[in-house]
This record gives sequence, structure tokens and C-alpha cells, in this order.
Amino acid sequence: MAPRLLAAVALAALAPVATGCGEKEEDKVRDALSRFETATARKDYTALCDELLARELVARLRAVGLPCRVALARALGPVVAPRVSIEQVKVRGDTALARTTTTARGQAPSRDVIRLVKQDGGWRVSSLSGAQPPSPLRNLAGEPER
Repeated sequence: MAPRLLAAVALAALAPVATGCGEKEEDKVRDALSRFETATARKDYTALCDELLARELVARLRAVGLPCRVALARALGPVVAPRVSIEQVKVRGDTALARTTTTARGQAPSRDVIRLVKQDGGWRVSSLSGAQPPSPLRNLAGEPER
């Protein structure tokens, strides 16, 4: 193969790696949740409200008279050393569900399902279903694991 053609093929093969184009959506959801965990630990309410929470969730807070940053400061202010362990991620189109266990110092672990939506080219948290009871092995769609 001619050197120029070989270089062009090598460059084309490496392009998705360099740009992240080949990244799976599940990995992008995990990355968004990692950034959510970091922003929560740092009490970075601006990043949470502007970059990590879905517009609809921020609008619901505003509709009940709470600016996003105020609501998060009240809810997350006392939380120390929050951690989000991701157990399973399922993506369907522009919606993702992540089964997680969340922990924080001085609090009991909580099993949760976090819903994310794709907005502005990235994944944003749109709801937290709250603590989940232990269940038989099932995937997030409710079907038995095989």
C-alpha cells in the first residue's frame, strides 16, 4: 500500500477514538452520572442546574417557587461524601435509566433508579425515583434477566 494511502487509512481509523465518536451511549450516561456525583460532592449547584439537570426538572422546581440552586442547597447542603455506584444502564433512544446505589456519610445506602434524557447533545438527570425495594433479578424494563 502506498505510504499516503496507508497514512489516510490509519488517520481514518483513529479519528473516532480521538473525537470520542465511537463512545457508547451507556458510557456517556455513566460519565454524566459521574459528573453529577462530583458536582454534588463539591456542592456546585451552578453546574448541577445549568449542565447536569434536565430543563424540565429545573422548570418544575421553578414552578413551585424554588430557584434550582436554592432547592439543591436545601436538599444537598447537609449531604457529606456522596457516592453514586452505577449497577446497570439501559438506553432507549433519548431516554436512559440507571440502577444505582447512592451513599453518603451518616446515611443508609439507597437503591435508586435515575432517569436521564438526552438534551443539548448530552445526558441530563431528569428524575430520581427514590429508594427501590430489593427485587428478583430483572432488567430495567421489568423483564427477567436471562
